[in-house]
Amino acid sequence: MMQRTAIAGMVFSFLLLQGCDQSSGSQTVTVPEHNAQDKAHLDQFIQQIKSELVYVQGGEFRMGDFGEEYGQEKLPYDGKKDSKPLHKVELSSYSLSKFKTSNRQYQFYLKWRNLEGRVVDLDFWRDGVRTPDTPAHVDWNEADQYCRWVGEITGLPFSLPTEAQWEYAARNRGQYVVAPTDDGTIRIEGRKGINVATEDDVEAYSRSVGTSLGNLSPVPGDFRPPNPLGIYDMAGNGWEWMKDWYDPNYYSHSPVKDPQGPEKPVFKDPDGNFTKVLRSQDFSGPRRGLTMVRYNADPESREYLPADKTVRCAVNSNQPIK
Repeated sequence: MMQRTAIAGMVFSFLLLQGCDQSSGSQTVTVPEHNAQDKAHLDQFIQQIKSELVYVQGGEFRMGDFGEEYGQEKLPYDGKKDSKPLHKVELSSYSLSKFKTSNRQYQFYLKWRNLEGRVVDLDFWRDGVRTPDTPAHVDWNEADQYCRWVGEITGLPFSLPTEAQWEYAARNRGQYVVAPTDDGTIRIEGRKGINVATEDDVEAYSRSVGTSLGNLSPVPGDFRPPNPLGIYDMAGNGWEWMKDWYDPNYYSHSPVKDPQGPEKPVFKDPDGNFTKVLRSQDFSGPRRGLTMVRYNADPESREYLPADKTVRCAVNSNQPIK
């Protein structure tokens, strides 16, 4: 694991060349004219997006680290204080994409909007982009803009999910589920993951598709089973950006009804950048991607390439999407 961390640090260092990345809200975009064939492809894209939505019936649950009250050993699952206290939340119904946004989908968005995307002179980055069914890697601004665009083309209230929405879905509508997998556990036999992807699994996938990513490779969204709601990849395969600004003390004063996170930036990372909430995990494995654990990162990814950050969109509608 230390070797992986060192490699990741070198690969994602801000010293690597990073070009235009459409993350600035002030970027001027010239949208090209689209012909009938283009619009037919857009219709297909919209139908796919809608077909991949999972309706999540709203309700009440207790959000946060529930280990001391409801865990088998009555011990906290998370050693950090920011997942505490356990607190009541009431959520309206919504829909969540069953997959993280794929490279195929994200590249369609870039082409449709005539955006160049993130240009990085690095084989490692290009290898990650050229596997179409694996998650696209984006910073928060890119993730937010993508979900907003999907809302524009569908006419639906798409956005990034709040972390309350993510946790509620990861816990199978607020049950006391530790891992967001098919059965609430992380199962590995030998070195093979049964319901998550291990280092060996992702390295084998990288070899099979001929990339240089090795055990840092993303895998297709349906590589392992979904959780009971039918949502995939919540236990790994890339951190997911949440709508919320990060506040380590937010749970002590958050509203009960549909919490959205702090209204303004609150918490700075060691580099002095305000941060957004991340959920899920970069790589699957024991004690990774637990349903109650919170992460945070600079939304602009100024110090590192967002090579382990992904996007999953939500629809804030009380009704199922057809």
